[in-house]
Amino acid sequence: MVSTGDSAPTFTATLGTSDHESFDLADELGEGPVVLAFFPGAFTPPCTNEMVAFQERLEHFEDAGATVYGVSADSPFSQGAFREEHGIEFDLVSDMAGDAIGAYDLEIDIPDLGLFDIANRAVFVLDGDGTVVYEWVAEDPTNEPDYGAVLEAVESA
Repeated sequence: MVSTGDSAPTFTATLGTSDHESFDLADELGEGPVVLAFFPGAFTPPCTNEMVAFQERLEHFEDAGATVYGVSADSPFSQGAFREEHGIEFDLVSDMAGDAIGAYDLEIDIPDLGLFDIANRAVFVLDGDGTVVYEWVAEDPTNEPDYGAVLEAVESA
């Protein structure tokens, strides 16, 4: 499990945009804090609540110099539709291969929904050097993070 004080594992994936641009976490470090908000799946009520909550606070995160990314195993197409439907302005990262989910040790299964090796809900704040300065991993994937604590971690990074 990735913990506070660790060097954040970097990964490559695809952005959930209409252009399906490539994403490399290593390229995002150094510009300021990075928030990685892992979520199980687009269009589910808890995940929608979480991503909308980050969107509602996005200005505060940006004012603190942070960049927010949502990360899930959803396809870029699904993420793009999810962003559009809910007015999400920050990028979502499609980790269909599970590289990021595995690197952060967040794999969970929800067999009742037919979902396997998806991301548990978790938030990591990385400083400009790529060190994890905040971590939160849900005991139950329906739980949401303490958004105030995430913002405090960003402001301290």
